[in-house]
Parts: sequence; C-alpha cells; structure tokens
Amino acid sequence: MKNQFTRRSFLRNSALSGAGLLILSNSRLAFAAAANSKLNVAGIGVGGQGRSDLDNVAGAGANIVALCDVDQRHAADTFKKYPQAKTYQDFRRMLDEMDKEIDAVVVATPDHTHAVAAVAAMKRGKHVYCEKPLTRTVQEARVMRETALKTKVVTQMGNQGSASGRLRRAVELVWGGVIGEVREAHVWFDGGNGPMQRPKETPPVPESLNWGLWLGPAPERPFHPCYLPGSWRGWRAFGSGIVGDFGCHTGNLMFRALRLEQLWNFPDGKKPRRLVVRVEAKPSEVDEEGYPRSMTAVLALPARGELPPVKLTIYAKEKPSEDLMLGSALTKWGDLLVGAKGTLHSECPWNTRFVLLPESQFGDFKGGPPETLPRTDSHQREWVLSCQGKGRTFSPFEMGGPLTELMQLANLATLVEGPVDYDTISGRILNNERADRLLHREYRTGWRL
Repeated sequence: MKNQFTRRSFLRNSALSGAGLLILSNSRLAFAAAANSKLNVAGIGVGGQGRSDLDNVAGAGANIVALCDVDQRHAADTFKKYPQAKTYQDFRRMLDEMDKEIDAVVVATPDHTHAVAAVAAMKRGKHVYCEKPLTRTVQEARVMRETALKTKVVTQMGNQGSASGRLRRAVELVWGGVIGEVREAHVWFDGGNGPMQRPKETPPVPESLNWGLWLGPAPERPFHPCYLPGSWRGWRAFGSGIVGDFGCHTGNLMFRALRLEQLWNFPDGKKPRRLVVRVEAKPSEVDEEGYPRSMTAVLALPARGELPPVKLTIYAKEKPSEDLMLGSALTKWGDLLVGAKGTLHSECPWNTRFVLLPESQFGDFKGGPPETLPRTDSHQREWVLSCQGKGRTFSPFEMGGPLTELMQLANLATLVEGPVDYDTISGRILNNERADRLLHREYRTGWRL
C-alpha cells in the first residue's frame, strides 16, 4: 500500500483530490428516472454556487429545463448559458407550471429559503440536491430529513468535499481502529462574524430584484444592499454564520468518522425513548441580529451502540490547545479526532487532506484497513447517477439533516445562558423553553413547509 500519510504529502496535496463516496445504509435509490434516460433538472437560485452546481449537473448528462432566480441580473449569465430553459422568479410558480417536465431540482438559494424550496420539490416527487448548510433552523433540518424519508426521493447535500478520496480514506482509518477509541473531537474555523446593526436607510430595490421573493419566509424588513449578494451569511435572519456555513464542510469528516448520524438514524431499527445532546456555548457577545465575533461550544454526545460518548468542541475564531497537536503546528482551520492510539488531524476546511499524529509514530504509516468505500469523481455527478438508479448518494438528507442540526444547535446555544439539552428523538429542547422556541421561527404569510 502506497504511503499517503507523511507530513510532506499532507502539505503538498492542497487541491481537492479525486473524490469519494461514502454510503449511508438507509439512503434511497432513484425511482423516477429510468436508468438510461436523461434527467430533467430545474435550478432554484442559479447565480454563484448555483451556477457551478448546474454546470456540474449538466456535465454529468442532465438536461437543464428550468431556471429560477429572484434576481434576474444576478442570474443573467446562467440564463444566457442555458437558453433552452424556461426562466422564473418564483419557484412555486415554476413547480406548478412545469411539474410534469421536471425530474429533479438543485437548490442553491440563501440558507433561509433552502427548506421551503426543497420540501416543496420533494413533496412533488422531485429528487433534490441542496446546498449546505441544509437549512437555517434546527427544525427545518428535521423536516427535510423526514420528508426525504417519506417521499423516497434521491437527495444530496452540497458539501462537495465529500467527494474527496482523502476524506473517505480518513473515515476508513478511524472506522478500522487505527487511532483507537475516540472520546474527544475538535472542529475549528478561522473566522467569526461580528455584531450586526440593522441599517436605517431604505434605498430603492433594484429593478432586477424581487425583494419579497428574496425574503421568502423570513420576517419583513426593508431592502438594503448590505445583505447582498453574499453578505446575508452573517445575518441570523438569512444565514448561518461561520459555524453553520462551514460546519457542514469542516465538521464533515468528524461527523462521519464518529458515526454521529446514528443519533438520528438507527441501524438496528430500535429507537430509544430519549437521546440527549447537551450543548453549552460561550460567545464573545450575544447578538440577535448577527453572530458573535468568536465563540466556543461544547457538545456532550451520547454513545452510539458500541461507540463511546464523545466530547465535541466547536470553535469560531478560537482554537483548541496546542498540546492536542502532539508536537505539530496548530492550523487555522481543522478537525481533530483524539483517539486512544493516536490522533487524526485535517487542516483543510473541506477535509480533503489529513495527517496522523504523532509523526514519530505515523510518519511512514503504511497500514490500516483496505479501501472499502467506493470513490467518485464528482459530488453532483454522483447525485445524477443515483437519480437514474445507478448507486446511492454520499450526503443524503438522512446524513445532511443531522449534521446541519448539530451545527445549528451550536449557533442557537450562543443566544441563551447555560447548557441546553436537545432530544434527537423528539426534536425538542428539554430544559429551556426559550431555547426550544428558537428551534424554528414563524414564517411570513404565504410561506410554509
């Protein structure tokens, strides 16, 4: 077996590697598209990341038949690239008018409209690829997972680092016991957000933008350019801050390697009466408009079958102790899984690189279990093939929903004092009524899941 785990190769391999596919046992196979037919895909939110997703989907052989974006100017280049596709500003109208012509939907809108768009599509039997984080609220993530299970459509969350063969290999090594039993994990992000002050000015809405549709289910507020095109990420009304935004990337390896999805999806079918995740956050400040400049959240995660409980610490702008790096340098971003026999460290925000520590023990490591997880060359292609009945997806909503719930729980905990006890079975916070109300929010009139 070729040595892939030296510090030299760890630092050299800076690009996304060739790609990987991790199968969740209860992912659903396609049923709507015949194995050899072309998939008819619609895009909702088609500028920026949405354009990239659609290009990859088209490159996998799908037909782009409809495009929807609330900002016609922002989406103009995508409209031009796919002139055969019908264009819309309201996805509800698109789904009504083209129901019989659409097999699948790509959702790449701001976080606060992911759920309403994706759930509407799934209820119509459409396969869905939805960008990360899957949703803006904890409850929305649960609804997404439950709707996917009920409708049996093919789903994929867009944490594209999942397609990396290096991420997959790291998971195989942890599953194979190379670093031993893991009871401690750390995930950190090089950045925070900061206090936000809602602007008082009310400039006119650009002619190309339908502001009401952009707001979607979010509470009414006047248009201001401070929210667009991508700065909405730092506002609680629309985005998820650095933890929610990158948690589904940087926390991906940790979540999969520790099989944390089993706190929501039970491989033996036996659902416990109660399963509690305790979360306590220490933010630099409490900001109900935005997210804190820095924060630390400690999560006590219960056992999963024979796997032990885990203490997970999530940091924004803050970092774990240097001592945990066992003589290596602490990086700006990272995952750190602390095992009884060694430590696995990924310093890449997308988890596409990793190293085993200490180097004195693992510097020329050549062992470990054989490669058992299938590989792929594209996260979007994997979804297209799954929609055609050719395999399963790597990040179905059965996986993406719980990962999103965990990161959004850390965000929620910055708004309340003391620990919150979240029951993954009922989807309720058991010890804090205010925190329980923050699991979701009331939608504006005309919007629903």
